[in-house]
Amino acid sequence: MRIGGLASGIDTESIIRDMMKAHRIPLDKITQKKQYTQWQLDDYRSTNRDLRKSSDKLFDTVMKQSTYMKKNVSVSDEKAVSITAKGSTSDFSGTIEVKRLATQATLQSGVLKHGDEKITDAQAKTLQFKDMEIKKDQFMISGKDTLTITAPGKDAVDIEVLETDTIDSLLAKINEKSGVSAFFDSGTGKIAMSAKDSGKGIIKISSKTNLVENLKLNAPKPPDPDNPDALVPLFEPEGPRASYGADAKFTFNGLETTRPSNTFTINGFEVSLKQATTSPVTFSSSTDTDQVLDSVVEFVNDYNEMIEKLNSKIKEKQFKSFHPLSAEQKADMKEKEIELWEEKAMSGTLKGDPALSSMLNNLRSIMSASVNTTDKDGKSLDKEGKQITISLHDLGIETTSNYLDNGKLTINEDKLRAKISENPNAVYDLIGGKDNGIAQKYRTELQDAQKKITVKAGSSTTVNDNYALGRSMKSMDQQIERFERKLQMMEDRYWKQFTAMEKAFQRANDQSTQLMNSLGGM
Repeated sequence: MRIGGLASGIDTESIIRDMMKAHRIPLDKITQKKQYTQWQLDDYRSTNRDLRKSSDKLFDTVMKQSTYMKKNVSVSDEKAVSITAKGSTSDFSGTIEVKRLATQATLQSGVLKHGDEKITDAQAKTLQFKDMEIKKDQFMISGKDTLTITAPGKDAVDIEVLETDTIDSLLAKINEKSGVSAFFDSGTGKIAMSAKDSGKGIIKISSKTNLVENLKLNAPKPPDPDNPDALVPLFEPEGPRASYGADAKFTFNGLETTRPSNTFTINGFEVSLKQATTSPVTFSSSTDTDQVLDSVVEFVNDYNEMIEKLNSKIKEKQFKSFHPLSAEQKADMKEKEIELWEEKAMSGTLKGDPALSSMLNNLRSIMSASVNTTDKDGKSLDKEGKQITISLHDLGIETTSNYLDNGKLTINEDKLRAKISENPNAVYDLIGGKDNGIAQKYRTELQDAQKKITVKAGSSTTVNDNYALGRSMKSMDQQIERFERKLQMMEDRYWKQFTAMEKAFQRANDQSTQLMNSLGGM
């Protein structure tokens, strides 16, 4: 702690502070420049994130051919069959007649009793196999057993069964590990099983001991002679307890075929069979014009939003007299005053940026370009033998007449809808085409601008030395550090000088006192 002016009565601290203020002016300018550079860096990185999002969205939407090939499918009997487009690029029509739906294989046990009574829900949860009797037959599980289950379309699975297991715990293992869903119904006293997948086949169960017989899970020989490998019961069944799963059987455009499931895909269309039919069901697909139109409109709107935002940035006014505020300056201002001041101080950080300006100019040219395409019949040449081309103008998309819009686009939706209905492939060639499509060129411009901005502003994970603004900020940090050391040395020198002056004053005062005392003594 320094206290000056005790001898001289001079406010040393205020004098030195005022003197240092003048010396700090160059340092304040460097600090202000650093703050402005940080704002500029933040704006560049924010812009780069926006460009990356736009680039990714182009790739995921209008650059994909499926965007322009979305289909509506009409079916004459939707209660029997439903058909949904899942990526087909061509129209689709025909007939389908459902002979039989795919079904799951099922199996039911006989009635399970403990003693003479049906097993209850509580007993299914708590009664262990070692303590359970079914029709007075003691379960023969000593320590553990193995249950082998095979379901249609699945490999055999071995399930360990312990003498401490209950019906519920065994069924939980079956549900978890096998291709079978099983549950116990206390109303009937039976275990019911069904294959998790539909399709031809039967549930087969075997065990090392008599567990299958005691649980009455033997599948009786079915009446279907086409399935010779069915299990034969070891006791007289209480009626049919097993049913074979069946494949769906149908005639598709004259071809009789089967599928293990009622839902399947043919030629890019998902077909779901719901019930058998007595006559063919007709279906046909057509371009989903509304969906395609919405995608193109969104593409144009995103483009307009982007160029409006970027043009406002590169043309934003700079207020050179509004510098970043220091902490001392903010302390003397109201919150609203600070907000209004910094709004002007932060303005124009990207003004005239060459990378963004060049990209915007190139995009205007891209949006007015034509590309080669084919007509609705797939022909690439017109009647005069000239290559057929298409541009946004042909879709009803034009540049606005107001030059202040900086190349914004406007859409005639009726014209666009008609073109999509007439020839969606041509719309794809223009916007999404892999080689010369507008979106591909657009995305290339975005990526080039991103690279240039990254060279200038880096990214959140880039070391300062690897980009231009980072090197500038590092240099300013070094200048600030050197200047602060210099100012500290200067302040220390002032205090030494004023301290020496105070000591001189003190000596003079002491001498004066001594002289007065001497004269008074005379």
